[in-house]
Amino acid sequence: MLSDIKTILANSHATLLEDSLGLIALFTMLIVGLHLSGAA
Repeated sequence: MLSDIKTILANSHATLLEDSLGLIALFTMLIVGLHLSGAA
């Protein structure tokens, strides 16, 4: 099972990088949106 997980992670490295960047962007927009609504 661990070898399967390692294989999946090795084959989907670029996709995981793109997904993590998208997740960071979404959280950044969420935090900025919450701060903007509190400042108004």
